[in-house]
Amino acid sequence: MNTPRVPASPAFRFVLTMGVVNLFADMTYEGGGGINGAFLGSLGASAAAVAIIAGAGEFLGYAMRALAGYFADRSGRYWPLTFVGYVINLVAVPAMALATGWPAAAMLVFAERTGRALRKPPVEAMLSYTTSRYGKGWVYAVNSALDETGATLGPILVAAVLFLGGGFRGAYATLLVSSVLALASLTLAQRRFPHPSRLDEEPNLERSGKDSSQQEGSAALESGAFTLSYWLFMCAASCFAAGLLSYELISFHLTRTHLTTVVGAPLLLALATGGGVLANLILGRSYDRFGLPVVLVAVVLSALCAPLVFLGGLAPLVLAMPLLGIGYAVQDTLLKAIVAGVMPPGRRSLAFGLFYTGYGCGWLAGSVVMGLLYERSLWELVSFALLVQLASVPLFVLAGRRMPRPPGSDAAAAARAPLSSR
Repeated sequence: MNTPRVPASPAFRFVLTMGVVNLFADMTYEGGGGINGAFLGSLGASAAAVAIIAGAGEFLGYAMRALAGYFADRSGRYWPLTFVGYVINLVAVPAMALATGWPAAAMLVFAERTGRALRKPPVEAMLSYTTSRYGKGWVYAVNSALDETGATLGPILVAAVLFLGGGFRGAYATLLVSSVLALASLTLAQRRFPHPSRLDEEPNLERSGKDSSQQEGSAALESGAFTLSYWLFMCAASCFAAGLLSYELISFHLTRTHLTTVVGAPLLLALATGGGVLANLILGRSYDRFGLPVVLVAVVLSALCAPLVFLGGLAPLVLAMPLLGIGYAVQDTLLKAIVAGVMPPGRRSLAFGLFYTGYGCGWLAGSVVMGLLYERSLWELVSFALLVQLASVPLFVLAGRRMPRPPGSDAAAAARAPLSSR
């Protein structure tokens, strides 16, 4: 895989510009995410309610992506849908300052996730037009690293407001600044790159020596059909999501057990997302080179987060945060790179939207179960989270064995070769 050597090219400038948009967007909603659980608890919500709100919000945030992706592909109106999603996503967070009860706050959490659902598929589809030149793992890694940079700065900003006595409402209100910056950056991106599909510079790399399995995989992708590997990857991702901890539940746990102060909760999230910056870049680049084994290692490391969070004291909790960052990198970089390698070219937005609908179903089921288990037994909660994430490993392996290898897809080839050669 060739490394990116032309950072001044339009394709790479588009990746960086959208990364800046997401930096400010992640400052906003991850800043809020660092205190959502504690804020809901202060308004009278129980642990089960917090976990279910987080899970239902994530479910909405993923389930609506299939509809948004379908609409984007059919209409070709990527930018209008992107703008609508960002506006809803970014306005809902500072509006939390006005919530007077936990049901109202929960509705704003749902609105924020819905906005994210509307804008994610068209954005991922637009970014996919740059992957033929820079590599699927690297493109999503750069974009996600900028995301996570914002996700690190947002909780730090919130912690500073809390430390200075601004309270939860003052912290939410402060995030209006990053919301405005995100929308301004998005407007600039649309004006500079009105037609992202023209950034696709993939050359015709067909070779007469392709084997029959490569031809079959290419035919399936070109026909617009979703391959078996796509559905298997979705099942694997759903298992992974079911065991991935929501930070709402973690922050609720921190305040209930007094492991940290209210200021400490967003700082720990910043530690997780800061680790995610490095994890995205390292894992994304490694995926382009080594393929699916990178995903398997990352899933195992992510699974170790739950026991450290719930069964130890402050020191294990701090150690768990970089592992949570690795989990975010799997979600935000590796899974997107996988989808980009198995999606039908004419159904890019739908492929991302449908995939993350399945992911959201897994997240909802896991969040509900973990919320109920939290009140019953932390050992049972940890066992559940650990087992369901590890259950995704054999599914990823099976999907990798059946992964088609369209011409020019280095990541697909890398993902398939290490597994099929055994």
